[in-house]
Amino acid sequence: MIRLKKRLSPFVIQCFVTAGVSLNTAGLGLVMGFVTGLLPQLRQSDSIIAIDDSSASWIASLPGFSIVVGNFIIPNIMGAFGRRTANLCSLAVSASGWICIVFSNSILLLYLARILQGISMGMIATLGPVLIGEYTSPKNRGLFLMTISVSISASVFVIQTLSSYLPWKICALICIGIVLLAVFFVILSPESPTFLADKERYEECRKIFVYLRGDSENEELEKMIAARKALQMEIIDTDGKSIREKVTSRLYFLKKTFKKKEFYKPILIMFHVYAMAHWCGVNILSSFTTDLFEKVLGSHSGINISLMVVTVGAFRLLWNVVGMAFIKTLRRRVVLFLTIGLNIVSLLAIAAYSYGKEKNWLPFDEPIIGIILVHIHMFSIATGAIPLAFVLAGELYPMEHRGLCGGISMLFFAMHLFSNVKPVIFLLNFWGIYGTYCLYAGVLMYCLTVVGLLLPETKDRTLQDIEKEFRGVKSTSC
Repeated sequence: MIRLKKRLSPFVIQCFVTAGVSLNTAGLGLVMGFVTGLLPQLRQSDSIIAIDDSSASWIASLPGFSIVVGNFIIPNIMGAFGRRTANLCSLAVSASGWICIVFSNSILLLYLARILQGISMGMIATLGPVLIGEYTSPKNRGLFLMTISVSISASVFVIQTLSSYLPWKICALICIGIVLLAVFFVILSPESPTFLADKERYEECRKIFVYLRGDSENEELEKMIAARKALQMEIIDTDGKSIREKVTSRLYFLKKTFKKKEFYKPILIMFHVYAMAHWCGVNILSSFTTDLFEKVLGSHSGINISLMVVTVGAFRLLWNVVGMAFIKTLRRRVVLFLTIGLNIVSLLAIAAYSYGKEKNWLPFDEPIIGIILVHIHMFSIATGAIPLAFVLAGELYPMEHRGLCGGISMLFFAMHLFSNVKPVIFLLNFWGIYGTYCLYAGVLMYCLTVVGLLLPETKDRTLQDIEKEFRGVKSTSC
């Protein structure tokens, strides 16, 4: 790959390596969007697997539960064997999950498949933003990180469209093909310069960094290597010590780490950012789209619900592209307040509309009103809560503890995903769409307040500058 340096520009190379990561993160959308077509097909009388509301909720939410396993696995692989190896491992687990889907003939095997898919989600959701953040230049980092959101939206659109017209096992076979394409890109990608610096392979680090970034960012390279050398002096040497001494040293190191502002502040921010990413309503729009439109429009509205599922997925992809322009041109905090604010307004508007419709309070009732409100809601999600989560996950974590911070933050991602998806069917049945969306709006208001107070501006800044600001060291870079 390094020989290609003379023929390809650093930007093209960054596009290539980002494509491998984004194709893998597309699995997040495939897993969540797959439920949209899977559950209605399983509810049919001639289905080979019979389900009820309880088993349907488990099928939808199990990935959120097993993400935790992937969170625990991936930091160790990232630290010991490298980012590229970790990427390939997540793809192997993802392929295993889809293969189990293809051969599923019982609810237990389907549960196993969803558990494996959750593990792969936990692995790549932690790794993806970190890897793109390390691969790409600060001036284009936000744009490249946005490709994660775009790939998820594209995969949700593709799988929802396919599952509306094809059997679910055929859709699973297509997903296996996407995984194999991602493997091709990842195999041809280099290792992360940050990992090479972490392993004190400094010459190789310099070669890969220049290969990825060109010669114009050598100052960042040398700062990264210098920072790594300084950190290496602080690492506790456990050679020749007893097990008790090793455990004591490790506990002391962790205690010292958890007191660092650059460690706990990004985790606290990402806890609330990931909360916004799930409680914004995206899981209902991704996995329970049919149920949503039936609740908002009414089952006897005469509207083609399958067509609505496809159009909302298409518009999500379109709005993600608009979101890329936002991320490229606007400051992160501006995007945060504008899009999350619109998100809250759209949730409350849909809640008010559906409540008025149920109580027959509306002076007139046209389905187009509900359709427009749902699409405004999707616009706010696709340009704000979802892309911001992946962009900030690639910018906030300190170099020394990137894997640990990502793993801990993804525990919160898993917690929010499971607690949000598992009760959806029951919330919609007992509280209605208006009660559910009022709950979501309340959570978003709280999270926006906390993130607004804690989040520094990160646009166009190096990872080292952002880390210094968390420590309290002023920087002129911005």
